[in-house]
Amino acid sequence: MADAALLGRIGFFAGAEPKRLAEAAASASLLTVAPGAVVLDFGEDSSDVFAIVEGAVRVVVRAPDGEELVLGDLGPGELFGEMAAIDGAPRSANITALYRTVLCRLPAEAFLAVVLHSPALGRRLLHQLAERIRAKDERILELVTLPVRLRLCADLLRLARPRGDGMLVLSPPLQQHILAARIGARREAVSRELAALGRSGLVESGPRAILLRDPARLRAMVQAGREGTAAQRDGEERQDAARPPQPR
Repeated sequence: MADAALLGRIGFFAGAEPKRLAEAAASASLLTVAPGAVVLDFGEDSSDVFAIVEGAVRVVVRAPDGEELVLGDLGPGELFGEMAAIDGAPRSANITALYRTVLCRLPAEAFLAVVLHSPALGRRLLHQLAERIRAKDERILELVTLPVRLRLCADLLRLARPRGDGMLVLSPPLQQHILAARIGARREAVSRELAALGRSGLVESGPRAILLRDPARLRAMVQAGREGTAAQRDGEERQDAARPPQPR
């Protein structure tokens, strides 16, 4: 059983209706998982919702052909598992602990009760789901329209943080096979593109960090790639419309 005060300190539950929060805490439990442990797996028939108290987890989805794509990592204060609580469908992703991680597990009924009776939480959940849909849409568009180099640039720009001198840094750096799984590419392709970006002076990749030396130029490259794809698509559509109908 979790403490209501602990549950209230988790970012998502801030502002919850106190009575409902206490009721949810009464049915919640704390769970400690080891690094590399699978918390949820594809197709699993469960509906509990998990809030991260400390540690971090990685979210992976699987395509019909078996290819896996890393959607991202979640840290303290964030939730996962809420979609199954809402629609009752089997789990659509694999969730694996990156480090020793402490989770607060709530049954679906308890989670929905506190959310539906706390307007602040209801709006927060809607906002969170909308953000995830937008992020997935952006990633899908990149997978369909951009070459590996520009997909890699776009993802590094998402992951890196300001260093204070106009540059961005990703530290510690993700392993190349993880970067590859995030952008739907082979590890060898990511290694090749990182080397090419390094030779151009745009990216410096080392064992302790990946440094984006010219973020503005990287953003311009990604934007030009998106606009070029859109222009090409418009041109193809105009050509199709101008073709005379084929006789039947």
